[in-house]
Amino acid sequence: MLRRTAALREAVDRLELTEANARDAERDAVDRLVSALTIRSEETGAHIQRVGRFAAMLARLASIDLWSDDEICLAAMLHDVGKIGIPDSILMKPGPLDAHEREIIERHSRLGNRMLADGRSPVLILGAEIALSHHERWDGGGYPDHLAEQDIPIAGRIAAIGDVFDALTSDRVYRPALEFDDAVTEMSTESGRHFDPELLHLFLGAPDELQAIRTAYPDQR
Repeated sequence: MLRRTAALREAVDRLELTEANARDAERDAVDRLVSALTIRSEETGAHIQRVGRFAAMLARLASIDLWSDDEICLAAMLHDVGKIGIPDSILMKPGPLDAHEREIIERHSRLGNRMLADGRSPVLILGAEIALSHHERWDGGGYPDHLAEQDIPIAGRIAAIGDVFDALTSDRVYRPALEFDDAVTEMSTESGRHFDPELLHLFLGAPDELQAIRTAYPDQR
């Protein structure tokens, strides 16, 4: 645990380097954090890459220019970094979680935020916001703060859509992947409940781009 903590601290510190080296340092640090997460959870590096690309795609489709494509992509890749702090017995459990286990795993949102929130890098700051807010729901039924609609940071709303879509279209230990069209149908039923309806409409309206991202970053068999 001490060795892992030191490695994570080193990765975060890399995001604090001079401006000239900042972009390379950001990419390197995100890669290290992603590697640490994939060692500990069922989430693959390909899943994390796809979520980042989905976020950048959706931000572009929504004409959001608060960040560069690289910044939102890298920040969204850190959405579940807090899972590093969740016990293996829960994180890797093949069956459904009970209420107590669910409460523990939901802590990863705040853990991820705390891991990233003290940084000065734009990617780190945005990643902290996404880590905290990507499990909030448009209808207020999410966690950890039960935010609703526009009170949810837009970066969190963007990352949530990509994260859920990729989860639905990927194999998990507890269920097989849905076909693309079935995933689109399931997500559509959650418009205005789980997801920002305008953002979801833009996302699902770009099937060729979604398929291209999935093809470019396949899971390793």
